Amino acid sequence: MHPKIFILRKENPGFFRFRIGFTNSFTIVGNMKKKIGVVLSGCGVFDGSEIHEAVLTLLAIDKAGAQAVCMAPDVHQHHVINHLTGNEAEEKRNVLVESARIARGDIQDLAAMGPDDVDAVVFPGGFGAAKNLCSFAFDGPNAKVNPEAERFLKAMFEARKPIGLVCIAPAVGALVLGGNGIEVTIGNDADTAAGINATGARHVDCPVTGIHIDESRKVVSTPAYMTGKSISEVNTGIEKLVRTVVEWS
Repeated sequence: MHPKIFILRKENPGFFRFRIGFTNSFTIVGNMKKKIGVVLSGCGVFDGSEIHEAVLTLLAIDKAGAQAVCMAPDVHQHHVINHLTGNEAEEKRNVLVESARIARGDIQDLAAMGPDDVDAVVFPGGFGAAKNLCSFAFDGPNAKVNPEAERFLKAMFEARKPIGLVCIAPAVGALVLGGNGIEVTIGNDADTAAGINATGARHVDCPVTGIHIDESRKVVSTPAYMTGKSISEVNTGIEKLVRTVVEWS
């Protein structure tokens, strides 16, 4: 006998209470949280993901009642920077392995992920976005993009899934989607903005506590530490960005 499922009420976004109808009926709770991908690029501002931005993104996703799904490409970092001295270290590190530090080990290989796995995606910043996910830090608008990052971002855009870009991560979005004329912000740095505009994307100046919304293309961005002076003002922009992608998804 197949059970009948009755939705009794919607208690909050994505959360329902169900009754399963058998002879002796009972109640279970179903959690239907939206899944928001978080693409990481290592661990540490100078050679990976900016840790504050990544953690604030994860916190904002949780506060919005959604579930974060962390992912990163399984590739070597461009290089390793000693974050105490600022000097390059003579060692190699893996982007996926380092990103797992931020994700507390709960992370997916980006190569295995697609738009069917998440409802939206956010790319935190840090130099890893411009060194490991692409080479914008070295090559500007002529940069190459990590193949898995490019594939995933294109697939999300084509599926009309919301995309959030934080700090320097709009450079990745511009390199992949500039031909679609997306609008993004990295704050107000003229040289970086010029590089983004050269990809075909359009840069829009924005304060750290704000976001720029390209509603027709479902792309939202915030400057974060590109202009931010404190973690609290960076958090204001990131929370607005995450709320937007969750509402869109």
